[in-house]
Amino acid sequence: MTETTAGTDWLAWQESWDRQQEWYMPDREERFRVMLDMVEATVGPEPRVLDLACGTGSITDRLLKRFPNATSTGVDLDPALLAIAEGTFAGDERVTFVTADLLDPQWPHALPHDSYDAVLTATALHWLHAEPLAGLYGRLGQLVRDGGVFMNADHMRDEATPRINEAERALRVARREAAQSAGALDWAQWWELAAEDPVLAGPTAKRFEIYGEHAEGDVPSVEWHTGTLREAGFAEARAVWASPVDALVLALK
Repeated sequence: MTETTAGTDWLAWQESWDRQQEWYMPDREERFRVMLDMVEATVGPEPRVLDLACGTGSITDRLLKRFPNATSTGVDLDPALLAIAEGTFAGDERVTFVTADLLDPQWPHALPHDSYDAVLTATALHWLHAEPLAGLYGRLGQLVRDGGVFMNADHMRDEATPRINEAERALRVARREAAQSAGALDWAQWWELAAEDPVLAGPTAKRFEIYGEHAEGDVPSVEWHTGTLREAGFAEARAVWASPVDALVLALK
C-alpha cells in the first residue's frame, strides 16, 4: 500500500478489498449492477439507502457513482473495515457511518433516520444463524418505508442438487487456486496485510477480538429468505439474480 499525508491510502485499501472479494466472487460486480438496477426500478435514482453490514462501503461507492443525488448510511461493527470506509468517504456529506451490532435488537435506534427507501447488503448476513437473521429481517420490516425495498446478495445454498453443487464447487476451487498462484490474496492473507498497516493495525486487532477468525452462520435457501421476509411484513419477495451458489433476493414493502 502507498502512504499518503493522512497516513494510509484508503483508495488502495478499497481496491485491495475488491480484488480479494472477487477472488471468491468473480461475478461480484454483476450482482451490484442488478442490485442498483432494481433500486432505480423500485424507488428511483435519488434514494435514501441503508448500507447494511457495509464493510468498506462497497455498495455505497457504487451507489453514489451511479446515483449522485442518493444518500447512504453505512452500519457495521467491524472497526477495521469501518476505518477504511470512513477514510474513503471523509468529507462526503451524502454518507454517514454508524457503529452498531446487528444482533442487538436496539441497533436501529443508532441510525440517523427512522426509515429508508432501500436497505442493501451483500455477502455479509451469512455470518448469522437462521434465528437471529429472522429477527433482523423482522426489524428491517419496520425500517423500510412502504413501497421501499430490501435486497440481500449472499450465499444461498440449494441442498436438493448435490451433484450440481459438487461439480460447481470443483470448478470454483480450481479457478481460485489458479488465481492464487498468480498472486491473488485470500481472506486470511488480506487481513495479515491489514494487521501490518500502522493505521489499521489497532482496528484489525479489535476486529478479531469481536469476531474471531471467521464467524460461521447458516446458509439457507432462497425459499427460506423469501418466506421469512414475507413473514417480516414485506408484500413480495423473490430472487432477481442468481449464480450457481449465490442469489440476490429482493423484498418489496
